[in-house]
Amino acid sequence: MLKNITLGQYIPGNSIIHRADPRTKIIWTVFLMITLFAASNIYGYVMMIAVVGIILLVSDVPISYTLRGLKPLFVILIITAAINIFTYPGDTELITFGILRITLEGVMQAIFIAIRLSLMVIIGSILTLTTTPISLTDGLETLMAPLKKIKVPVHEMAMMMSIALRFIPTLLEETDRIIKAQSSRGADFDTGNFLEKAKSFIPVLIPLFVSAFKRAEELATAMESRCYRGDINRTRLKELTYTKDDRKISIFLSIFLVVFILSKVYM
Repeated sequence: MLKNITLGQYIPGNSIIHRADPRTKIIWTVFLMITLFAASNIYGYVMMIAVVGIILLVSDVPISYTLRGLKPLFVILIITAAINIFTYPGDTELITFGILRITLEGVMQAIFIAIRLSLMVIIGSILTLTTTPISLTDGLETLMAPLKKIKVPVHEMAMMMSIALRFIPTLLEETDRIIKAQSSRGADFDTGNFLEKAKSFIPVLIPLFVSAFKRAEELATAMESRCYRGDINRTRLKELTYTKDDRKISIFLSIFLVVFILSKVYM
């Protein structure tokens, strides 16, 4: 399951999404997330699926690789779907189990939430899969630049978020290595019920935390040895600039937002 987590990884490419300015990608990722929560009917979710599908296709990121990131979400999807199916109120009753009622509205709500969670993961994955950690840091720092006027450490915050994203695949690889090492010594992580499997992972946490602190200390030492001083007199090798690719993406998604808003008003 660990190898299925795609968040925080980057796949090199030359698609329009890869070439776009990181600020454009961050802004439209936020707008798509907000739009996703605003969707409330079948028309809205169909449009969201279509738009995210188009973005995924033009990004040249393997669809199977992106969808693989949904596997760790499977248990959460089942739990949330079950809760909504049995608890969401509705008038169109389908099945009754004693005090439990399954309604058409509950089933539809469960489907909508599953779609919403899945699209959130896909949208976030597309951002990190098509944007290098350095570009992501520069984009976040530029967008949050106005906060510097109120003494907010913008550069440090952007750097922390970037490092956190970058360390996700590193820690997952470390976890996988520890699990394989313990399995070779007789540890069993595959048998038993859910609670027993969760309990079997406790011995993995101690070496994982030790390794994480060690890597963090090594990173801090490396940054300090290179005289890293945050945003003081810092320059960029590549300056961020908006291009025609950003205009194309913005026009396409602006048209989508207009259509989405009209569908909310008239449908």
